[in-house]
Parts: sequence; C-alpha cells; structure tokens
Amino acid sequence: MSIFIDRQEELAVLNERYAGKGAEFIILYGRRRIGKSELIEHFLKTTRGIRFLAREESKHLQLKKISRDCAEFFHDDFLQRSPFGDWDSFFAYLAGKTKERLVIAIDEFPYLVKEDPSLPSIIQEYWDTRLKDSGIVLILSGSSISMMEEYTMQHSSPLYGRRTGQILLHGFRFVDVLDYIGDFTQAVEYYSVFGGTPAYIMAIDKEKGVFENITKKILSADASLFKDVEFVLRMELNEPRYYFSILLSIAKGNNRIGLIMNDTGLDKGLITKYLSILIDLQLVERKIPVTENRKSRKGLYQLSDNLFTFWFRFVHPNVERIERGEGDLVLQTDIQPQFAQYIGKPFESMAEDLFLEFNREGFLPFRFDTIGSWWDKGEEIDLVALQKEGSSILFCECKWQDQVNAEKLLVQLKEKAAAVPWMDKTRKEYYCIIARSFSPHSRKQENDENTLYLDAGDLALWHERCHKT
Repeated sequence: MSIFIDRQEELAVLNERYAGKGAEFIILYGRRRIGKSELIEHFLKTTRGIRFLAREESKHLQLKKISRDCAEFFHDDFLQRSPFGDWDSFFAYLAGKTKERLVIAIDEFPYLVKEDPSLPSIIQEYWDTRLKDSGIVLILSGSSISMMEEYTMQHSSPLYGRRTGQILLHGFRFVDVLDYIGDFTQAVEYYSVFGGTPAYIMAIDKEKGVFENITKKILSADASLFKDVEFVLRMELNEPRYYFSILLSIAKGNNRIGLIMNDTGLDKGLITKYLSILIDLQLVERKIPVTENRKSRKGLYQLSDNLFTFWFRFVHPNVERIERGEGDLVLQTDIQPQFAQYIGKPFESMAEDLFLEFNREGFLPFRFDTIGSWWDKGEEIDLVALQKEGSSILFCECKWQDQVNAEKLLVQLKEKAAAVPWMDKTRKEYYCIIARSFSPHSRKQENDENTLYLDAGDLALWHERCHKT
C-alpha cells in the first residue's frame, strides 16, 4: 500500500491551491522521516513542476545541482553548459518560466539558508516584484521545524507575511496504520513499537510478527532503526546531550518538572526551555486532565513518539549488548516479559483515536466534544469523554489483556468516576470497558444500556463500519 495512507487531506489542500489561478507560497514542514518529500513527489505526479532537493554542501555545488535539475526539466542545453552563478540568476530564470501554472518545490530549504543567509531576502524581493503575480506554486519544505519557522514565519524573517498557506505534517494516526496493517492485534503491537512515523511503519515486514520485526529492524548494530533516534536528535538539536537526558528521564516515568530535575540534575529553567522545544518538535507532549484548562498545574509530560518511548525503555539500556550481537537475548530477557505491560499505555491513545472516529459516526451513546485522560491524587481514568454544553459523560478503562473480568473493572471504574468533578448533580453517566478479550462471564453482562464492553474484535468491526458509512 502507498505511503499516503493518511495524506489525502494534505494532497487535497495542495491540489486545491494548484487548481486556483493566483500564485501560491506554501510552507511544508515536519520532523524527519515524516513523509514530506514523498508528499511532494506524489503531488507532482498529477501536476506540472519540479522538486529540488537541497544538500549540505557549498553554495557553489548547490547552485550547480539546481542548474542541472532545471536544465533537465526545462530541456535547456545552454543552462546545462552555463550553470547559475547566484540565487538571483536562479529566481530570475524561474520568473521567466511561470507564465503558466508551475510547481517549484525546494526541499530541505534550511540547508540552503545555512549556507547563504541572504536567501530569504532574495526570495522576498522576487516574490514581491515578479512571482506573486505569476502562475507559480512555490513550496519551501524542511525537516527542522524550528528553522523553518524562523526562516519563513517569524516576524523577523524577510518572508514573514508572504506565505499563502502552511502544512505542518504529522505522523500517521493509529486508525491509518490499522488500515495499512489490516489485522487489529498486529496493528496495536506494531504501532506501540514503531509509532506513526511513515518511514518507521514502512520498514515493517507485515509477513513477520512484531518480535521478529523488532529483532531485525531495531536490535542489531546494522539495523535501520537501531541508531535512528540518536540521529534525529543530533540533526534537530544543538545540545543533544541535555535533550537526551530529559527524554530518557521522561521515558523512565518522570513526568513532572520536579521529578526530571531530581533525575537529571538540570535546573528548572533549562528543563522548561528544552521541554518547550521538544514539544515543538512533536517529541514530547504535555497532557492535562480532561476536566482541567490548559493552565492547569496538574500537567504531565510524556513522549509522543512510540518508537522513542520503546527505544529509551528497551534499547538505550542495552546498547552495548546489542552492539555485541546479543539482540536476541535482549528480546528474550528484557522485551518479551514486559511487552504486554508496555503496550498498555500506548493502547490508551489508540483507543482514544478510535473513539474520535466512532464519535464522528455516532456509534457511541452520545456525541462528545472533548476526550482525554483524567487523574487526581493517585487515581486515574484512562479515557473520559464529555459534552461541553451537555450533561453526558463517558468513563472508559482500557486493558490490553485477555480474559478480562469486566464486572470487577466496572466496579472500580464507577468508584473512580465518582471523584471526577464535572456537573456532579445533573450529569448522565456512561461507562465503557475495553479489553483485548473478556472472560466468558463478562460477555454475558451487556444488557446495561449505560455500559459498553468492547474487545479487539468489536473495535475492528466498528472501525470497518466507519469506512462503510
């Protein structure tokens, strides 16, 4: 299946802009491995245009490569013999080619700016004087989120105010990976390890089980994903050792700033600054109880990429063993015994993603406005969905386990639900128990109209129904 299992919305945006008459200046950015280049290439299959891929090399070599690409695309023998000498020549050349609709996509734009900081000013001049009234669809793309925002969107940038649109590309959702994998249980296992980054998902051999994929793709010194987490951090960050320490601390369960301070020895100001950057990079997220506002002091930090979570928990402590060729032993002694427990937390986010899908189709007892986790004073509920302007609330417990005793879990859930401070006297309560499978006795108790019992088969069926409606 194509890598564009979750890119129809972005493609629709690009195609709509291309179908228009005016010039377009679009910023496309997102983390490495997220699929930006593939999105551009897919877009160019049905449009007229060219993608220039920048590299970390001298300005002279960058211009020489772009000249070759232009010469080939425009069938320009003269340009092949006489390459551009500067960026002014390149944009002047493009301005003469854009009377008709033309896509010009410059991929990894920050590489060019690092080599020549004047480039944004040059683009500004040509956009203002010649390109904004042409048929061009100019796309600037880059993997460094912070640099792309600095070079193209911040008020201090010469390009500020010129863009006509921007696309921040995110990883695949669980429901999209489920469509790609096909089997529900396998999709849960794969997503809990490889997350939603397209390059990681596409590395999976779907004919093999999750443990064989882990061994081949992660647990050997020459494996494609063994060092990728470190590579991404070094490419994105100026002080990777500090960020590394913070990510490792969060992966160990230190989800508050005070706990991270005690674990890493870094001061609060430094941690706060670095956490903000990690959030911008989509590597960390700050979660708050669903009943609280954004400024709540109950916020907890967690890693937002499952591969990073898996890597810091199982790979980082065993790097030396893996480099000695003991990946199989790491799998047997460290990963397999803890794997079912490990899946528990990421499965909660997968259930939330499914509920968002079910909510749109009206499969749940009511349509909710907000969904998320809730916690307070040591108590926690996996998912709580509520109506902001209504009185209905749904409490949900998620267990990626077999033979779950739903009645026992329901009693515990109701006790915790009583502590949730939301419309205490007038609310209508619903409950949901999710499990990989239930004990036979549990499945006989489904006559309560206020309670849902959903196992893996039910979730897979409801997901299929969402695609048929």
